[in-house]
Amino acid sequence: DVGTQVAQILHPTPTIRPDPVTIVREVRSLARLETIQYTVEKVITAETGQGPFGFLFGDRLLFVAHGAVIAGVDLGQLGPEDVWFDSEGRVYIRLPDPEIFVATLDNELSYVYDRDTGLLARGDITLEAAARQAAEDEIRRAALLDGILDQARVNAENYLYRLLRSLAFQDVIFASEDDAPLATPASGLISPERIPAPA
Repeated sequence: DVGTQVAQILHPTPTIRPDPVTIVREVRSLARLETIQYTVEKVITAETGQGPFGFLFGDRLLFVAHGAVIAGVDLGQLGPEDVWFDSEGRVYIRLPDPEIFVATLDNELSYVYDRDTGLLARGDITLEAAARQAAEDEIRRAALLDGILDQARVNAENYLYRLLRSLAFQDVIFASEDDAPLATPASGLISPERIPAPA
C-alpha cells in the first residue's frame, strides 16, 4: 500500500556490501594453523586509594577472569626456501615460530566477585576496565609460562607429519632455523590454502 511505500522511502533498508579487502584478509587468515587452546582462570585484584585512609577513599575489587588463549603456526609465512628435498627424497620443512593468535576474556564467564568502596569514595569507573586489561595480560602470561608455544609447535609438526604421510611422503623432517636447504626446493608442496584445518 501507499503507507508501506512511503515508509520504505523514508526508512530504506540498508544495503550491505562486503569490502573486497576484508574478503582477502579472511582468505589469508586460513593460513593460520591453530593447534592448541588454553582455557585459563585468574583472580585479579584492582585497587586505588589504599593506605591509612583506604576505608574512606579507597576502592578495591576482585575480578574473576575466564579466558582463552589460542596458539599455532602461521603457514602464510612459509616461503619456497622453507621446504625442500634431499637426494634421498626426504622432505624437510622449516616452520615459522609458533605464536599466540588470540588471548581474550570470556565476558559471559568473567565477573566482579567483590567490590569494597570507601565510605567517602564514589568508586573509580575505570577500575573494572583496568582489571579486565590486567586479566588479559595475565592470561596470556600464564599460557606462555605453561609452555603453550612449545606445545603449539609440537602439535603443528604432528599434524603436518600425518598430512604429508597421507600424501605418500614417507620421510618428513622438520628442520631448525639454522638448517639450510640441501638440494631441491619443494615450492608449492605446502600451500596454505591446500592445508585442511585440524579436526
